Amino acid sequence: MSENHTRQHRTSRPFRARALPPWSLVAAGVLAGGLLGGGYGVLRTPEYTATSYVIAVPTSGSDTATALGFAQAYGRVATQLAVLGDAQVEAGVPVRTLRDSVRTATSPDAPMVAVSAVSARPSRATDMANAVARALIRHADAAKAGTHVGLLQFSRAVAPTEPGSASAGVTGLVGASAGGLLGALALLVRPRRRPEDDTVRPASVPGPAVAADAHGQL
Repeated sequence: MSENHTRQHRTSRPFRARALPPWSLVAAGVLAGGLLGGGYGVLRTPEYTATSYVIAVPTSGSDTATALGFAQAYGRVATQLAVLGDAQVEAGVPVRTLRDSVRTATSPDAPMVAVSAVSARPSRATDMANAVARALIRHADAAKAGTHVGLLQFSRAVAPTEPGSASAGVTGLVGASAGGLLGALALLVRPRRRPEDDTVRPASVPGPAVAADAHGQL
């Protein structure tokens, strides 16, 4: 009985020696995250962004500060249905596509509105950005008599040559970082091994009574 127990204990020690080191969780997370992130970057459809700029210009009876204020207002109006409805024919897409694809940005220091459009096709992104910018100019001209501020085309959108979405290398790095972080968290919350689990227990030796009984049987 004692020999069997000693053999079982000896056979369990090499298995413990072959256990993976703790840092393997982090390495596995980095590898898995990098592969998933890179694969997502390769399979995802690239997106192209085109931007058109319009500038607010004061007319007689107005000033630059007023033009700056109206530029902020027109930046919010550009994505409203009234403007997008006028731009859909020229852009060649429905209003819903314009609402999902067009974004505007303004500056607190310059009376300028940036109209950006995103699409999987560079030419479509360009057409949408220019169409919305021209529709916004028409709306500003219609209200110029009351606002004393007009909009002018500052820069037309041109077809982008490179996608604005992140490349496979960037998404792979992001995935590797996230995977390493998850692996480190798993390493922190994993159960700790108690010191007594690694302590070698002495082999049991039969007592005198057991030895005497065994001798009597012989």
